[in-house]
Amino acid sequence: MAIDDADFATLYRARNQDAEPAYQRVKNVITEQVSAGFWAEGELLPSENQLVQALGLSRMTINRAFRELVAEGQVARLMGVGTFVARRKGSSPLVEVRNIADEVRARGRHYWAEVVLLRAEPAEQAVAGELELPAGEKVFHSLVVHFEDELAIQLEDRFVRPDRAPDYLAQDFTQNTPNTYLSHAAPLQRGEHIVEAGLGSAEECRLLGIGGGDPCLLIRRRTWSANRPVSVARLVLPGSRYRLEGSFEQH
Repeated sequence: MAIDDADFATLYRARNQDAEPAYQRVKNVITEQVSAGFWAEGELLPSENQLVQALGLSRMTINRAFRELVAEGQVARLMGVGTFVARRKGSSPLVEVRNIADEVRARGRHYWAEVVLLRAEPAEQAVAGELELPAGEKVFHSLVVHFEDELAIQLEDRFVRPDRAPDYLAQDFTQNTPNTYLSHAAPLQRGEHIVEAGLGSAEECRLLGIGGGDPCLLIRRRTWSANRPVSVARLVLPGSRYRLEGSFEQH
C-alpha cells in the first residue's frame, strides 16, 4: 500500500537529522519506500506543495530532492501532472536500428504515437546535403512523439527523400511507425549514428513533457538503401526515461 504525505513525514522525522542534509533525507525516504514496494513503478508521489506543508521544509529543498532523483533516474516528472516513480528505463541497442513500437511492446507496455507534423517542404541546406539533394528540393518532413504508457520517450524529427519513399505522406504514423514503413519501402542497407548528451529545444521539451534543464540523449541518424540516402532523423530521448546499451568482445 502506498504511503501518504503524513506517513512520509513520520518516516522523515524518524531519521537521524544530524547524519544528512534535509534534501538527502527526503531522497532517502523516497528511494527506500520504492525499494520496499510501498510505491510502485508509475505511481504518483506526493507533490512538492504537499511535502513542503507536511515536512515544514522550503520548496527549494524539496525541489532539489526531486531534481536529483530525476537525474538519477529514480523518478520522472510529467509537466502539469506530477512526479511519478520512474518505470524501468527502456533501452535500445547502440548500433542496430530497431522499431521503437516493438521495443515498447516487448516490455509489456502500451505503445502509442502522436503525429505533430507530416508534410512536404523545401529542404534547408544542411538537410539537403545529408540527403544528397539540391538545397530547396522538396523533402517529406515528419515530427512524431512516441509514448510508453503515459510517458513520452522519444521525439522523432525526420526528413525523407520522396523518390525513396513516395507514399510517405499517405501513412498513418499513429498505427505504424516511420521505421516500419521505410523498412518496406526502402529496405535498410546501412545506417549512421551520432549520439550526444544535451538539452532539447524549448519546443522539443514541451512535446516530451520535460523541463528545459532535463538531460536528453540526442541522436542524429542517417540511413541508406540501394547506395542512396533515404532519411535523416533527429531523435530526442529524455535521459530519465531511456538508455542506449550494447556489448562487445575482444578477440
